[in-house]
Amino acid sequence: MTLNDFVSELKNWKLTTYKAINFAIGISALLMYELVGRPIYRPYIYNNKINDFHIADTLGNTLGTLPTLFFLIAILSNDTTKGNYLLKLGTFSVVVFELAHPLLGKPIDIWDIIATVMTGFISYFIYNRIFKTTNR
Repeated sequence: MTLNDFVSELKNWKLTTYKAINFAIGISALLMYELVGRPIYRPYIYNNKINDFHIADTLGNTLGTLPTLFFLIAILSNDTTKGNYLLKLGTFSVVVFELAHPLLGKPIDIWDIIATVMTGFISYFIYNRIFKTTNR
């Protein structure tokens, strides 16, 4: 996949069922985070001092990486041939962003990196389950 492929995808962009499904997955995860995860789940866990194995701590990365990946696919791919590549590229990019946190004055959070990689695997499974792609 080259830069010209991406430019071509963007020039010929149109909303298809494939893109709508990817947008729907991304929007669903984003809404879950914004309407349930952040305002309800995370405060409940913290206020009651419940050990949820860092789920509340990494909720932003988990439910934030999912929309990032599926929006990336919906915007930059017209069919299933590039989906797996974009999932890997998107997951790698979010991990690199996490590793660059010291440049922003923040510490590296290993739990966020683990959550991002796990979400990448889950996204890969979801994508391949829905679209049954053969180019793995």
